Amino acid sequence: MSLAIIYSRANIGVIAPLVTVEVHIQNGMPALNIVGLPETAVKESKDRVRSALMNSEFEFPIRRITVNLAPADLPKEGGRFDLPIALGILAASGQIPHEKLNQHEFSGELALSGELRPVKSILPIVLGAHKAERCLIIPSANSHEAALVKNANVISAQHLLEVCAYLHGEKKLPACVLHSHLPVNINILDIAEVYGQRHAKRALEVAAAGYHSLLLIGPPGTGKTMLANRLPSLLPPLTEEIALEVAAIASISSSGFHPKHWQQLPFRSPHHSSSSVALVGGGRPPRPGEISLAHHGVLFLDELPEFSRQVLECLREPLESGHITISRAAYQSVFPAKFQLVAAMNPCPCGFLGSHKGNCRCTQEQIQRYIAKLSGPLLDRIDMQVEVPSLPGETLASIAVMEEETSAVVRERVLRAREKQFNRQKKLNKELEVSELQEFCYLEENSKSLLNQAMQKFNLSARVYHRILKIARTIADLADSDAIHEQHISEVLSYRCLDRNRVI
Repeated sequence: MSLAIIYSRANIGVIAPLVTVEVHIQNGMPALNIVGLPETAVKESKDRVRSALMNSEFEFPIRRITVNLAPADLPKEGGRFDLPIALGILAASGQIPHEKLNQHEFSGELALSGELRPVKSILPIVLGAHKAERCLIIPSANSHEAALVKNANVISAQHLLEVCAYLHGEKKLPACVLHSHLPVNINILDIAEVYGQRHAKRALEVAAAGYHSLLLIGPPGTGKTMLANRLPSLLPPLTEEIALEVAAIASISSSGFHPKHWQQLPFRSPHHSSSSVALVGGGRPPRPGEISLAHHGVLFLDELPEFSRQVLECLREPLESGHITISRAAYQSVFPAKFQLVAAMNPCPCGFLGSHKGNCRCTQEQIQRYIAKLSGPLLDRIDMQVEVPSLPGETLASIAVMEEETSAVVRERVLRAREKQFNRQKKLNKELEVSELQEFCYLEENSKSLLNQAMQKFNLSARVYHRILKIARTIADLADSDAIHEQHISEVLSYRCLDRNRVI
């Protein structure tokens, strides 16, 4: 039989669509042609495959070989098609049997010696093969990552000869299994290490309980970065289902995924010089950006006004929708981006407005222009804006370490509030739809009156109104209250400092 069909998978975003590798051998001038929209690394596979077959003591057919990667309009990239192409040539030339091929999928890069080298983006491939109910054969170096998908039928090999012996029925290949329980990394940074700043710590607790976004505003050295770095210590660990989703995104990134990060809450802190592509994703082929790598985790943007205006405006859509769509002329890639935004900024260009360390040299106009770098629509999408004031040295010296609550104590309150939310509405308060606010965010008359006064006095938008309701619902949950009282609305308004005074 001169035609062989092998199954493999490509990579488009977090999806691994099926690719049928068709190999046809016919009489004619000796040549090996690969068609089906292959990029450079795929085209170069002909040389790797030829050397791997010959060094493994197989016969390389001196005939005209055509390899078609179907569907033809789907971009193919990387060295993952080396193994299926080599097996297709061997099957089409009668050197290995066809019987098992339609029950398996193959992915792996070949060394010139025939050894199998690991490939990136293996988790989406494993998930796709598991859904299709086929056995997947991959390089042994990818086995630890592939084993994270429970109940998937995945086996591994170190050499092309081992795969061929398996297809001949002469050898069994080891299954990819987790030999030991992977430890869950707990954030060791404790919020007790931040002295004072009771108001900011309370805001951090509220943000953790309802998954709300947070902007910290204060002079240098007041603890803004320390607070942001300790937010993961207040959040619950990832479940296995969510951890697999996070791992799949990391798997397709340029740095890949390492099993030691299994179930570790993502915390991304890009530099303010990052481009919009680095933040939201892109490239060719599209790769996830920082907002997708922070999926189900925390995205911390320090020195927020120093980011490019174009970069910051890119955050508006994913903050609302929880995903980002990268559009190209031929296709679209959709990456999940359900992240918790925490940002920090100085109150003025020099940073010393309201600080005990120095006098501010900025004019009123400079301060207004500095804050105006953040657009109104973006600030509307940030739930909480909290001042982190400078504390005198004698105040810090008088605070004992034992007086500060630890992250473990605060996390217990956060977990209880989250449990209350899931029992009531099956989701966190941040995720409530507008149509659900009337049902789950009941306001007493005094609370409603106070909120209406604040709306008129500060000229707040409808979006801010809905966000205030969600935060108030979280504060009531932390207080184990079914109704939203006046003090809950009052506390929320204390977390909107830029609305109270556009010039800090």
